[in-house]
Amino acid sequence: MMQESRELIIRKIKDGIVIDHIPAGRALTVLKLLKITGKEGLRVALVMNVESKKLGMKDIIKIEGKELSKEELSIIALVAPTATINIIRDYRVVSKFKVEIPDRIEGVLKCINSKCITNKKGEPIRTRFITVSKNPLIIKCDYCGTHYTAQDIEYMLA
Repeated sequence: MMQESRELIIRKIKDGIVIDHIPAGRALTVLKLLKITGKEGLRVALVMNVESKKLGMKDIIKIEGKELSKEELSIIALVAPTATINIIRDYRVVSKFKVEIPDRIEGVLKCINSKCITNKKGEPIRTRFITVSKNPLIIKCDYCGTHYTAQDIEYMLA
């Protein structure tokens, strides 16, 4: 009698990144922040709501052929502050580190205060937010002073 395997098998990637320890249910938001829709031709593996000793439940994203900029790493930290990044080269982890919430976020999020100067037509202003608190996450628009929490981030994607 053959014993049934209880492990989830996802193929290793040759070169790319693995974003691990994403809070459960946040992986799709991470992909949205990275502007990955599936049309780019990147091979993406997404696992959601898997058991984790550290978090209870977690999501994992593997992206073959992708490297992350410092800006993208900072953005991931806004929605997945517990995430770790594994850099993969020739099927091996060559670097592993935790994401860090940035002190400043520029040009990535949109202020949702309709009266903010950044929302005026014809104003060539790049949005800028300052991190007020990292835990719990609170950011402030540098122009209008409106405060936002982690729950607001998804609605603020530029």
